[in-house]
Amino acid sequence: MGLLQFNSPGISSIPITSSFNYNSKSLRPLHLPSQVNLERRRLFAISTNTSSGGSESTDVASEEPPSIDFAFVNSKLLPDGTPDVQYRSACGGQKLRDIMLDNNIDLYGPYDGPLLNCSGGGTCGTCIVEVVEGKEILSLRTDREKELLKKKPKTWRLACQTMVGNEDSRGQIIIQQLPEWKVHEWEK
Repeated sequence: MGLLQFNSPGISSIPITSSFNYNSKSLRPLHLPSQVNLERRRLFAISTNTSSGGSESTDVASEEPPSIDFAFVNSKLLPDGTPDVQYRSACGGQKLRDIMLDNNIDLYGPYDGPLLNCSGGGTCGTCIVEVVEGKEILSLRTDREKELLKKKPKTWRLACQTMVGNEDSRGQIIIQQLPEWKVHEWEK
């Protein structure tokens, strides 16, 4: 058994076994099916550490890699009347659209079809989100955003045009999904 080092948000290293809980930040083994589905999750191995001999190496990075924490608020409320919030973490230096799609966050709502949105080209305006908190981590509005969102509130952005920080950014961002259809208001 060895240790596999990762350069990925939330996972610094994992033991090389088929019984590891990939969603845990601790290194406790968990019995899982032999095939674990990591679909739509980006993992990049940066090194491996295999122990030869009787002792195992338990070197774990003492510092977590830089990441940005997101709270994605759905436009619809849950049956009990509370907001549906999904929490995710991601590395900076990516487009907000890619972060949302990679984390299975609803971005397009009724426009989620191959012919109903521009797939990130910045021409259709269907990936509008509202930045409730954390706008200082995001890039400035692009010319395309300024044109498409000129009659919209300043907190609205196109996810396909919005860059989230850089690779060493840290912070928290609250994103309102599908702001045109939200059924609640934010307190200022």
